[in-house]
Amino acid sequence: MSRLISLQIVESSEIIVEGLKAILEGEGFNILAPMSSAAMLRDRLPQVAPDILLVNPTLLGPQAAEMVAELQSMRPQMPIAALVYEYVPAEELQAYGGVVDIRMPRNKAAALLHGLIGDATAAEPLENYELSAREMDVLTLIAQGLSSKEIADRLCISIHTVNSHRKNITRKTGIKSVAGLAVYAMLHNLS
Repeated sequence: MSRLISLQIVESSEIIVEGLKAILEGEGFNILAPMSSAAMLRDRLPQVAPDILLVNPTLLGPQAAEMVAELQSMRPQMPIAALVYEYVPAEELQAYGGVVDIRMPRNKAAALLHGLIGDATAAEPLENYELSAREMDVLTLIAQGLSSKEIADRLCISIHTVNSHRKNITRKTGIKSVAGLAVYAMLHNLS
């Protein structure tokens, strides 16, 4: 088994961070304590020394390219990837080694990050199971924050059936947390 790759996420949205953490920890990454601002990143990066940096470009401000260059001079071997979920001009994204769009499939995002450090021993992606229509209905309601009882009432099915669907969703997606499932639903336009 290969060693875990330390990944530093710089993002102010807790739900995005928790969703990425839930997804990427099962893909060979050790997610370090998140940072929520460029100032925090500049101050703490030398002590933290991650293998990869995944940063929301909008947090770096109008001089994002200069900030990326400064970060790379601090740690020349550390790839820096942009984390995007809103419009960022293409010319601004050229400063980064790669772009992770939160709408991309989990195995593609993990493969991109592994590829940035040349990790040829990256774990194989999980089997690609498709969710049934009913599982997608349940996932949508989970992402909306409903309990199993509320989902059962809304879909006119038993709580046992809802829990079976939840187990199948977890098995098929590999995601165990509600935050991770919410991000998965958002990535697949289910929420």
